[in-house]
Amino acid sequence: MDANLQTHIAFYLTGKMPGTGLDATNKLDLRPALFAGYRDLNQLRHDFPLVLLKDRPDGAFAEPLSSLIDGILARVAQGADAERMAKHLLQLEQGIRTQVAAGASGLFSAAWDQAAEALGQGDPLMTESLSRSRANLKVDGELADCQAALPATLIGHAWGLTQARRAAQFGQDIRRLVLKLSDILKADFVNSDAGKNAENLKSSFGSGPKDSFDFEAMSRILTHSAPKKTLSTSRRSRVTQLLDTLQSQQFFATPEIKGGATYAFAFDTCSAALQAYRERLPRLIELARAVAVAELEIKGEYNAAKHDPLFDAFGENGLEASDLALFPDYLVRLNARDLSGPEQGTLTEILSADLPIKILVQTDDVIEESPLGNGHLAFALRSRQLASMAMGLCGVFVLQSPASNLYQLRRQIQRGLDFVGPALFSVFSGAVASMGELPAYLVGAAALESRVFPAFCFDPAAGADWASRFSLASNPQPAQDWPVHEFAYEDEQHQAASQQMPFTLIDFVACDARYARHFARVPRARWSATLTPAGDIVARQDRGQLDCVPCLLMVDPDNRLQKLIVDEKLIREARRCRSMWNSLQELGGIHNSHAERLLAQERKIRAGSASSAVVAVPVAAAASATAALPAAPGVAAAAPAEPAAERSPDEAYIETSRCSTCNECTQINSKMFAYDGNRQAYIADVNAGSYAQLVEAAENCQVSIIHPGKPRNPNEAGLEDLLKRAELFS
Repeated sequence: MDANLQTHIAFYLTGKMPGTGLDATNKLDLRPALFAGYRDLNQLRHDFPLVLLKDRPDGAFAEPLSSLIDGILARVAQGADAERMAKHLLQLEQGIRTQVAAGASGLFSAAWDQAAEALGQGDPLMTESLSRSRANLKVDGELADCQAALPATLIGHAWGLTQARRAAQFGQDIRRLVLKLSDILKADFVNSDAGKNAENLKSSFGSGPKDSFDFEAMSRILTHSAPKKTLSTSRRSRVTQLLDTLQSQQFFATPEIKGGATYAFAFDTCSAALQAYRERLPRLIELARAVAVAELEIKGEYNAAKHDPLFDAFGENGLEASDLALFPDYLVRLNARDLSGPEQGTLTEILSADLPIKILVQTDDVIEESPLGNGHLAFALRSRQLASMAMGLCGVFVLQSPASNLYQLRRQIQRGLDFVGPALFSVFSGAVASMGELPAYLVGAAALESRVFPAFCFDPAAGADWASRFSLASNPQPAQDWPVHEFAYEDEQHQAASQQMPFTLIDFVACDARYARHFARVPRARWSATLTPAGDIVARQDRGQLDCVPCLLMVDPDNRLQKLIVDEKLIREARRCRSMWNSLQELGGIHNSHAERLLAQERKIRAGSASSAVVAVPVAAAASATAALPAAPGVAAAAPAEPAAERSPDEAYIETSRCSTCNECTQINSKMFAYDGNRQAYIADVNAGSYAQLVEAAENCQVSIIHPGKPRNPNEAGLEDLLKRAELFS
């Protein structure tokens, strides 16, 4: 056996570094080869930073900086100076992104002004471009980058807006009920003897010559002549009590509230949220009862004999979902490391009891050492257990995603916040200290790509079955074991070369300095054909013959290609990760073993039936018999099937027959996308929207059936980026 191969195999099997021939990697500052193009994220346009929005008519709670800049570009970059305006505005965007990445925070408008001032010094054209663009800045909000605080900030912001909308609706209802109930008491007072005394008549007269009237005489006449239609004592007491309950509630801040501050609904622990819920439940039931009784009172439909027994027992068996939907939801934001035994037990109690509590569990480390020790990895252990438990309860909304993908899942986030019942948001922040200088955005994206922390959504309100409720569509290339990308490089002869590379768990682990011991660098002089891509080794079902060893392509700070041997432990972990991903795929209807088994059986049955028919009837006889048979009355002869017309790659279209009716595309643009008679989507008018909306719809489609084709407007802003995103759906 070749000495080099023997050394390589020894490290692969044992993870022990031999005396010579291999180098340790812990001080080489290497990163996966596919990261070579992402050295400086500030130079690239991506989803971050986000601008947190308020009071948007469409309900959007955040929008990327790049998207807002594109909107301004579309308004100002016109005419002879369009190119200059675009160049200057994109420089401003890069300046703001650099500020935020360095830790700056605050309003978008303030960051704009700061960056514009720095760029405009000594450059009057730049100053003019940015000043004109600034006049078109129509929205503002806090800037939020993909950092450790993003999950709590973004979901907390979206939750706050959701509660504000609910409070506005509740306030309207309370004002209406208070006004109507007050009118009942006022009308009763006016009809009473006290309401007809001279003093009250005089005060109700308004402006005018009051001395010309004898209010004492008018009082005597009204008191003796007007019929008395006053409220019964019990009804007056009931209406008065209803008013007091409605005006003293502390669940929402409304102008009608009397004394005392409103309750807080955001907590840092599940135990605190559950305790608050239990303490407030009697007041919540009392308020819900008051609302229901008030509605009957103002319609004059309350019957004491009939309704008193019903409302005396109101809430004893809990409240209906429609009743709870009137009130604020609780929000708990906590870190997975704080999920101790008692806290995790409380979290489970909340989810299983169907309480209106939304829980964000942030994870900052997804490849920590297993409690078993001895080098065992436990990638995403807590989050996997938590999400699996929550989905098993069937009545919990569950969303899992790295923070880098949260904007892409904004509609799912909103559905979770609107969900009547408990919701669990499991988010990996990407802020891992042992990942060195890699930005949290890139770490989060790598966790998603490597299937270490896949994104999925389980929405109990979406339907009655798993096909409706569960989606993996937001993962890259969800039908594959691993996403595969083209890696282009220059070889030693300075010739362009490229190869297809999967991004696996091994690539992700290679970013983490804690696990450098699982890798060994092979000096260039010792490279050989026995160094086989790790992805190929992982794809094998067993170890096979030891005639090759797995290697991983990495790049150093100068972007020079390096090859690292991977030990067998990581190969096993990668296979385990793939197996868990395959299980998720089955839940999402991808490569479902039950469906594939049934399909194989059906094909076998059909093949057997066709074979029997051929044996029973000779071909020639069958043909002549068919020719001799007359056509049945009113039945046209079946035309031979024509092959489907091949679509142009430039054409935008939807595979309508595969549509799952998820509403994602129609929510983006209901004029561009529509449903046919079978409630399956098609492109109704490709000119009714932008190419950006086509691409966004393709990215959000849960079954990846939307193909954006090529843009129809060559002047649409951001086409270069949109075309790259659209390549995945061509």
